[in-house]
Amino acid sequence: MRSPVNKALILVVWCEICAFKIHGQEIPFEAVVLNKTSGEGLLRAKSPIDCELQKEYTFIIQAYDCGSGPSGTNWKKSHKAVVHIQVKDVNEFSPAFKESIYKASVTEGKIYDSILQVEATDEDCSPQYSQICNYEIVTTDVPFAIDRNGNIRNTEKLSYDKQHQYEIMVTAFDCGQKHATEDVLVQVNVKPVCKPGWEDWNERIEYRPGSGSIPLFPSIHLETCDGPVSSIHTTIELQTNYIGKGCDRETYSEKSLQKLCGASSGAIDLLPSPSTTTNWTAGLLMDSNDMIFKFDGKQGAKIPDGIVPKNLTDQFTITLWMKHGPSPGLRAEKETILCNSDKTEMNRHHYALYVHNCRLVFLLRKDFDQADTFRPAEFHWKLDQICDKEWHYYVVNVEFPVVTLYMDGTTYEPYLVTNDWPIHPSHIAMQLTVGACWQGGEVAKPRFAQYFHGSLASLTIRPGKIESQKVISCLQACKEGLDINSLESLGQGIKYHFNPSQSVLVMEGDDIENINQALQKISYINSRQFPTAGVRRLKVSSEVQCFGEDVCISIPDIDAYVMVFQANEPKITITGMDHFARPAAQFESERGVILLPDIRIVSTVTKMEYSADLREHDRANKQVIVEEMLHNLDFCDVLVIGAELDPEQECLELDNGELQGKHLDATNSTAGYSIYGVDSMFSYEQVLRQLRYRNWGTSSTSDRKFRVKCSELNGRYTSNEFNLEVNILHSSNSNFMDHVNHMIFQPKFLQSVQHPEGSVSAVHSSVVPSVATIVIIICVSILVLVVTLGVLRLRSAHQHGSLGHQGTKDNEMDWDDSALTITVNPLEKYEKPHPTEEESGEEDIDDEEEDTTSAESDDSEEEEEEEEEEEVIVQWEDKQNATRQEQLEWDDSTLPY
Repeated sequence: MRSPVNKALILVVWCEICAFKIHGQEIPFEAVVLNKTSGEGLLRAKSPIDCELQKEYTFIIQAYDCGSGPSGTNWKKSHKAVVHIQVKDVNEFSPAFKESIYKASVTEGKIYDSILQVEATDEDCSPQYSQICNYEIVTTDVPFAIDRNGNIRNTEKLSYDKQHQYEIMVTAFDCGQKHATEDVLVQVNVKPVCKPGWEDWNERIEYRPGSGSIPLFPSIHLETCDGPVSSIHTTIELQTNYIGKGCDRETYSEKSLQKLCGASSGAIDLLPSPSTTTNWTAGLLMDSNDMIFKFDGKQGAKIPDGIVPKNLTDQFTITLWMKHGPSPGLRAEKETILCNSDKTEMNRHHYALYVHNCRLVFLLRKDFDQADTFRPAEFHWKLDQICDKEWHYYVVNVEFPVVTLYMDGTTYEPYLVTNDWPIHPSHIAMQLTVGACWQGGEVAKPRFAQYFHGSLASLTIRPGKIESQKVISCLQACKEGLDINSLESLGQGIKYHFNPSQSVLVMEGDDIENINQALQKISYINSRQFPTAGVRRLKVSSEVQCFGEDVCISIPDIDAYVMVFQANEPKITITGMDHFARPAAQFESERGVILLPDIRIVSTVTKMEYSADLREHDRANKQVIVEEMLHNLDFCDVLVIGAELDPEQECLELDNGELQGKHLDATNSTAGYSIYGVDSMFSYEQVLRQLRYRNWGTSSTSDRKFRVKCSELNGRYTSNEFNLEVNILHSSNSNFMDHVNHMIFQPKFLQSVQHPEGSVSAVHSSVVPSVATIVIIICVSILVLVVTLGVLRLRSAHQHGSLGHQGTKDNEMDWDDSALTITVNPLEKYEKPHPTEEESGEEDIDDEEEDTTSAESDDSEEEEEEEEEEEVIVQWEDKQNATRQEQLEWDDSTLPY
């Protein structure tokens, strides 16, 4: 504090005083005489006094008289007096905090005596004004209080869920009640109570088809709250029991899957997709997407005679997918999966597979002609999975008298085997059924009995052969599961184990950091090109053991899920020549005629792309992109349209060698030819291009129509229906054809013939009867004759032009068709054709040839004469239907010239 200069100290001396003298250096005071007689003087400051710089001063002062000499010399001085001056303070400065911001952290649910302490200072010099006497929280409605010393405490328990952080403003007061110029910010962070568990994981994991392997928990780590952990045991489970048959598996037909897995041939599908040839499953409840048949205890299916041979031999295999729950009632009845019993008169069961009281039982009764001794007849397995309402894959391998059960790839031996006598021989026919057993005797009316309650799929029986465990594992393998990226990088001491389907992974270790890194490498993978869309639930459960204790802390489970997105739906398109004609002799030959020489199978997907800068209401301006994609097919059918093939005179043929090296097989019937198996579109194209049609009774047939249709994933994605029409040209006028062939002059190009719309016929142009064939031959012969005369006339015109314009190199060739006449059969209707790509290309070539020189024209005409007697092709195309191009092709390669 600066003291005012007018403050003075009165000095009193009893003699005449002329001066006062202050002894000391840099003393900011001076003394002046006020009254010489009385010796009164004044002590005053020479400059402002600052208490903050110096609180007090002490110095010596003496008084001098006026002296005895005329000039005032010989002064006398008084004794020395000590002067002590104390500077009085003024409240000049405000309190200021030592820190610009204060931070502290607290744990929720606790009351603290002191969370943190704030501190302020004051630069005033006196204790009254330099000391901080009080602190105050400026922010209102906060659960905090502060005392005189600046200690902040909470007035109630804090909750992390309610508020993660509090920000409060605090001010300070000195003892003169002057408050701080600037308040200070105090941040209090609320920490949750330490809860052991996994942290930094996402509940939803997105998976797009074709992504390969994606990590599930890339940043996960375990919080143990500083517990003395000795070991960690973690189980990761991918729950897919509600997807298809227990997980995402290939949905191909059972035959295609067995071919793909290298199973033995000869398996008979007892639950095929309903069709004209497999109609016994038509009345069953069915989920068509996954080929699952549901049995509600009220229905069964009879397998027609001849589908399964009567004698299965001592070796055979039964395979099936089954989902079954506990049977109703205390004493449940038998639930038949498969049963072969007497059709009439008696009620004997020859072989059967059924469920009874959550036990799987296989019955096999030998005939007397096969055995005449007491032999094993019933084989019992007791498994919890039989009634757990989940999908399981069962394989019964019979090598009589040994029967082995495989469930989900694991071998199980029967816990009970009972013996029985062979069945007495009889001539009673047998009835094979699925979902119930046929009771043909001992009842008033034959009926089904012992109905099955549950779901079945892919039920097959393979006589004469048993399956290997490798094939069984392949048939039931899941296409999705858990995976570990980079097994080599797992930490030391980490033990892990997968179940066979890779839906459960167990990990164990004694180091928290190694366990964290191991879980960060766990991933989800789905190898299907078109996976089943939907949710896959994830559950992670853990147990932690501490030193000296069995279980020290409890780790909550993780509940997450993988969202698998829908794959882009492919569009399968079949193209090729859809109409041709051949002479009857080719159809009657040993090799017949190739039906689909240029068939092409292409699959495309349509994608929508949006620009990133488009707003939501502008999304209509999206870009459509069509991309070709490669994937497998599982069957292609070549079906006969109209009457079925007459096996006495016609057939479809394919060399067996065409299927070698491919995962393909084929069946042939009078209704058509079916090629099946999981293989590439290119492989299917190769096989279809070798399919031949033979007809050795062509006199009664003029045409045949076929339809080609292909599928992927057992009909989930199907192609367009490609229709093919074949005309058989009969050689009733062979002499005339010989004459025509000798007259043919092959031109350099073929010109499209435009037929008038007025030529109307009641018969479609794609069907050419034998009478119309003769008329067409006459018309074509006339046309060829006219074209030949036109070419000759053109040649003479060129020769004339060559003489008149010898110096010109670029003369244009023109057709003079003023005298041409085209005769059209009035009995037939032909549409105006569109020019094909080949014709357009030929016309372009002809235009270039017309621009050549006369000499070049003469050379080309000589070459034309050398290339005569080639085939003549006439094509009609339907202008009104762009998707169908009907071509009529004359193939006279076998006709004599």
